[in-house]
Amino acid sequence: MIGRTGNPIKRYLIHALMIFLVLLAIVPIYVLMINATRSTEQINTGLSILPGSNVAYNWNALTSRGFAIWRGFLNSAIISIATTIVSVYFSALTAYGLHVYRFKGRLALWGLILIIMMLPGSLTFIGFYQLMASWRLTDNFLPLIIPSIAAAGTVLFIRQYMSATLNVDLIDAARIDGAGEYRIFNLIILPIIIPALAAQSIFTFVGSWNNFLTPAVLLSSNSRMTLSMVIFQLRGDIYRTEFGGIYLGIAISLVPIIIFYAFMSRYIISGLTLGGVKE
Repeated sequence: MIGRTGNPIKRYLIHALMIFLVLLAIVPIYVLMINATRSTEQINTGLSILPGSNVAYNWNALTSRGFAIWRGFLNSAIISIATTIVSVYFSALTAYGLHVYRFKGRLALWGLILIIMMLPGSLTFIGFYQLMASWRLTDNFLPLIIPSIAAAGTVLFIRQYMSATLNVDLIDAARIDGAGEYRIFNLIILPIIIPALAAQSIFTFVGSWNNFLTPAVLLSSNSRMTLSMVIFQLRGDIYRTEFGGIYLGIAISLVPIIIFYAFMSRYIISGLTLGGVKE
């Protein structure tokens, strides 16, 4: 019986660790939701486990005084969705080329991708801004979307997934049947690697949605501000900061992330389930 169930003490420790990790993830979100219902004065007094009654006031602080909350919401959605599509598709295309084709310099290119992945983004930020300024692309969405094509971490993940799941004989069979390379990639390869694409889509979308520094540096007009930039404006002046409105704005900004995760996670689960069935 012990051999089947394992050590009870070890099992209890694992369960305790899992409960601790769940609480570690849930408690900050719970505090955020509670503070979204409290006034600035109540928040300054300390933490509370009970919700307040200032949602309407916080919402008014979030939407009044010229804060284009819905415009920022739309701008963030446009940038995040476009970034996710561009990054995941072209990263998958790059990973496919590195995995399937045997060309001269392939290993050197793969090593270069790994080196780029280890470099911090802040190292090239000043040069990137100067380049965008010289090309007159500041206050534009394109510098926030197009560079996501070069996502070294996404390429690494998808290539490793292909190495474990993709059968090259399937590609050779499609070539014999007369299918072109792009048709093979779009109609055969992409459906096979859907779990990897879904996982990286979640990471890319969340990273782009929560990105504040790059849009704050490149975007200047109010009509192009992202949601994070609009929420940041609520800090006000040195005399008044609407913490309740800030917490409410952050809580609202979590809604698209939760919806996107719920939508994409089913593809991860269905893909893993399909891959676990042997014919």
